[in-house]
Amino acid sequence: MTIEHIPQRKGLRLRGLLGRRMARKAGRESLSPGIDVAHARARMDKAGRQMPMPKGVTVTTIVMGGLSGLSFTLDEARRGRLVYLHGGGYSRGSALSHRALVARMAKAFGLNAVSINYRMAPEHPCPAAIDDAVSAIQAVMTEEKGPVILSGDSAGGGLALSATLRLRDAGERLPDALYLISPWTDLSMSGESVSTKAMRDPMLNPDYLGAGGQLYLGGRPGNDPEASPLFADLTGLPPTLIQVGSDEILLSDSTRLAEKLEAAGVPVDCEIWDGMWHDFQIFSPLIPEADWAIDRARVWVELHLA
Repeated sequence: MTIEHIPQRKGLRLRGLLGRRMARKAGRESLSPGIDVAHARARMDKAGRQMPMPKGVTVTTIVMGGLSGLSFTLDEARRGRLVYLHGGGYSRGSALSHRALVARMAKAFGLNAVSINYRMAPEHPCPAAIDDAVSAIQAVMTEEKGPVILSGDSAGGGLALSATLRLRDAGERLPDALYLISPWTDLSMSGESVSTKAMRDPMLNPDYLGAGGQLYLGGRPGNDPEASPLFADLTGLPPTLIQVGSDEILLSDSTRLAEKLEAAGVPVDCEIWDGMWHDFQIFSPLIPEADWAIDRARVWVELHLA
């Protein structure tokens, strides 16, 4: 296992302060339990429409595995596919809200991509999202014979793990690699960073986590391994890259996941980005660290596409 601290670069303080302000606004307006779920979903989709898109990526609506979503097609793409599961606490977010991020990842990796809309809480608690993610991944696997990279942020990162575990237990083909951005892996909130980083993370706070987790759990205990894959048997999972900010309350979810993956014999790299917060990659290209993180993931992905 490699846990690497990525230091902040000098001369970018103003951009970092701007990024923190945007993250705080995003959390307050979209993730706060005090915001109506439908309103929060609409706000996230609106933000997704406003984010600048990279050139050379064509985005179309699709149905994959019975689910709506977006397809990202490059002017020139290598063999293989990126499958993306959006974050949003299992009750918010969509393929649209994360459209710009997935487009930039697809372009950086040189892969066509698919991002799906899975069922969300409170209307559809666990395991509906897992069922949907598995269906979409299986559909991609059926038509894509090249390598498949499965990725997700926050709740989508935890969902990527849960779906891969479901596929493993069924003896089916697994993604060739996992790229997890600030994954939410422990809905019991037992990680020390939930409290120690509560004043540092501009986007998330323990109240947001607790309320969102209860919606998704639907009465299950927080340490249920299906909902909280940190507590599952992780044997046999594919190589995994984790990126997390040093200032986020889910830091412990990532570091403990890395330790458990290593103990299970899974090749894992964990990058801790100093001074960064939850899901900072979604602010690409507005803050340079987001672009650098995606580029570092590109280098890692290259090794697993070779």
